[in-house]
Amino acid sequence: MDETVRTSRDFIYKQQKELSVIGGIGALLGWDQMTYMPPKGAADRSEHNALLSLLSHERVVSDEFWKHITALHEPASFETLSPEDQAVVKRLYDDVEKSRKIPSSFVEKMAKKTTLSYQFWEAARKKNDFKIFSPHLSDIVELEKEYCGYIGLPGPLYDTLLDDYEEGMTTKRLTEEFSYLKSALSKLVDKIVATDVFEKQKDPDIKVDADMQKLLCKKVLEVMKMPDDSFRMDTSTHPFTISLGYDDVRITTNFERKNPLFSFFSTVHEAGHALYELSMPQNAYKDTVISDSPSLGLHESQSRFWENMVSRSKPFWEYFYPLFKKTASQYFQSIGFDEWYGSVNQVRPSLIRVEADELTYCLHVILRFELESGLMQDRIDVNELPELWNEKMDKLLGVTPSNDVEGVLQDMHWSGGSIGYFPTYAIGSIYASQLFQQLMTDQPQTLSEIQQGNMKNIISWLRTHVHKYGRLMTADEIIQKTCGVGLNAKGFVGYLTDKYSEIYGF
Repeated sequence: MDETVRTSRDFIYKQQKELSVIGGIGALLGWDQMTYMPPKGAADRSEHNALLSLLSHERVVSDEFWKHITALHEPASFETLSPEDQAVVKRLYDDVEKSRKIPSSFVEKMAKKTTLSYQFWEAARKKNDFKIFSPHLSDIVELEKEYCGYIGLPGPLYDTLLDDYEEGMTTKRLTEEFSYLKSALSKLVDKIVATDVFEKQKDPDIKVDADMQKLLCKKVLEVMKMPDDSFRMDTSTHPFTISLGYDDVRITTNFERKNPLFSFFSTVHEAGHALYELSMPQNAYKDTVISDSPSLGLHESQSRFWENMVSRSKPFWEYFYPLFKKTASQYFQSIGFDEWYGSVNQVRPSLIRVEADELTYCLHVILRFELESGLMQDRIDVNELPELWNEKMDKLLGVTPSNDVEGVLQDMHWSGGSIGYFPTYAIGSIYASQLFQQLMTDQPQTLSEIQQGNMKNIISWLRTHVHKYGRLMTADEIIQKTCGVGLNAKGFVGYLTDKYSEIYGF
């Protein structure tokens, strides 16, 4: 490696390290905003976020950074690099080339708008009035269209937004997968609601105070081997996970409900994200573009894997049922294990996505996908969203929101400009089922280990087959390498059919 190549190499690694630090600062501000920041701090926080976004963007798109990247990307220089350096340069070249298309003024404008919009979304929820938020959402939709114009990918504008969250994914491919999934899930729901088991099922009338819920959540975090010195858990309106660094990952849950299952499953879900964040590639790839998840769909697969495939399984509850029984002994005097397992997994079409059962959850996501793609194609106006939302809920799930909080205002994502994000929840659910089925093939003893509260081999398998790759491949390529096939909704439907036909007897 000659001195010119070495200078360029050293520069791009130094720049990536500084960008990683700026990202950690931004993550800390975001965590604070959604946990402890007083409401009146929003205006100043929008300035903080805007400045950090501007500083980060200007570093990414600087001519000097690009000069060194392109110098290393030239075949004569590229061939002298190590395989690890080549992976970094290739990924960095693609990322920065894309970022350089976006004006810094736009980045600053979007950061300010989304920070303020989150506060208006919260205000709209408090007053149960979408009209408080709708002008800001309209602005965000227009900004997203402006962004798509800068990037200029071929095809529908929505493809550009999808590509940011799930590289290589297209509206066409998702429409095909989701059309099959929507039809198959609807048929399963119809079969379930026609059974005697569904007719007789009741919502778990279990009430546990916040302190006891925290103990249950702490126990499941221990079982999942969450390291006490590298993460913490707090509360927020909407549970989330955020990484401030390689050894500092924050998760949140919510203890407002008396039923402990919401806080319990949301804790498991976010801990799945956190385990992935704590296993990102380091060594040669630390603080580089490789040391990250290739997509939000793959990231979501880790949370859905733990939430659904593991913590809703019968072996899991054979381990945890005694602990729940101990914390709410009065309730469990009248309900045995089989009834409890059925209630944990009961299918009940409902209004709120984050409270949806495993089977109907993706129908909530498909609804949002259809609305988002309609907004970006100018087939839907923002002001039509509440009515269209309610119509689709009735058609897909047979339930209709009685107000905006139960409907169009239930998620915070649009306030942050995350249009194109929602499909990754369904993609993640599909990936999770594929990974779990492959795990069962590779390690047939997995269910017996879960029954004993032993998750060590599961974590090791995920690190080997998912976590270690970072962005060396796309998510679809990682799934294909591990499972033999990329995104495949048919496997997910098969998993759900097997599980719920046993529970409901159809």
